Amino acid sequence: VRYVHTFIATSDIHLQYKLKMSREEALRKAVEAVEYCKAHGLYVEFSAEDATRSDREYLKQMYKAVVDAGADRIDVPDTVGYATPKYIYSLITELKNTVRVPISIHCHDDFGLAVANSIAAVEAGAECAHVTINGLGERAGNASLEEFVMALHCLYNKRTRINTKLLYETSKLVASLTGIIVQPNKAIVGENAFGHESGIHTHGVLSNPLCYEPISPELVGRKRWLEAGKHAGAHGIAAMLAEYGIKPDNEQLRQIVARVKELGDKGKQVTDADLIAVASQVMNQQNLVEHVRLMDFVVTTGINVVPTASVRLVIDGKEYIVAETGVGPVDAALKAIQKITDRIASIRLSEFRLEAISGGSDALAEVSVKVEDGNGKISSARATGEDIVVASVQAMINGINKIMMKRAVDKDSNRGEVQGYTV
Repeated sequence: VRYVHTFIATSDIHLQYKLKMSREEALRKAVEAVEYCKAHGLYVEFSAEDATRSDREYLKQMYKAVVDAGADRIDVPDTVGYATPKYIYSLITELKNTVRVPISIHCHDDFGLAVANSIAAVEAGAECAHVTINGLGERAGNASLEEFVMALHCLYNKRTRINTKLLYETSKLVASLTGIIVQPNKAIVGENAFGHESGIHTHGVLSNPLCYEPISPELVGRKRWLEAGKHAGAHGIAAMLAEYGIKPDNEQLRQIVARVKELGDKGKQVTDADLIAVASQVMNQQNLVEHVRLMDFVVTTGINVVPTASVRLVIDGKEYIVAETGVGPVDAALKAIQKITDRIASIRLSEFRLEAISGGSDALAEVSVKVEDGNGKISSARATGEDIVVASVQAMINGINKIMMKRAVDKDSNRGEVQGYTV
């Protein structure tokens, strides 16, 4: 061990009700702990717990005493998230004039100010901020690493040694390991952070992403996505269709948007498959229909039962029925689909992610997949539903269709026979 972090509470409420000791006793114990650690050759950081609710003169006395005892760094915890950025700035400024060692800031998010308070501390001269991935921590959590780092990066032009392109993947890893789901509307790493449905927003983003995105999603390892729904506009729908190589004329696009809005008004979540079906009807082009159609599937699972799935697909008019086993019903169903598509179209699942959108046993599940063909082309797709297995299968089918439709477009383009498509 080369580094230790010691602490003791300094607010009167902690001294009286938790520690049951006087200010003098707390100061003496803090100094003794630091002296003991320094006697053993350690680097010492000292925290005055609940610093922001402590008497400021006593707080300065405590910090001066531990620094005199050899503390190498002091930390200022906003233990219950009670401070404001203005208060933090003034406190750090005063402490910079009180001690001559580096200062850390440790903010909790009880009032949603942890990141703002951490930034205020850095503005005032703090050299270090304690942050956590996804803002995890006691109660409402701590300052979010991804929000803090990107605020410094983009708003203050200050760089850290953090590889920002790994922020999203790291966030997903932490969420997976802890079982604590990231809220969809969380800044930087939330699923909706770079998603757009509103017609005005999608138009702006497609014209120039900076219209509605303060940073490029690629900077944090993300990609933007557009969604069809009752708020969707012509530019967004056109962009989504373009992903499949479909290019309706202006009148056709107007009709497609109107039908999508009708579906959205009825409460239906419009999937890519729905959008393609609508486009096929409006444009009267049967070659726009899905290459892969899920006819039905059955899964069995239980205790002392090997999870098994039987899937029936129609691919370009030909029917395939396959059964497969897996570690669970989702795994079995996706393996069955892959067993068909791998030999027909060389398409396999490369990434799978499942998130619960709402709480409870009947929660909506959102499944995101990436599928890859033999040429290395990758397609992303999503599906949402109350049944995890159905949503997983639908997402897989959507991804396969996206790749196969793009293949068809490329094939037609190479023959010079593209009609109704953009490539």
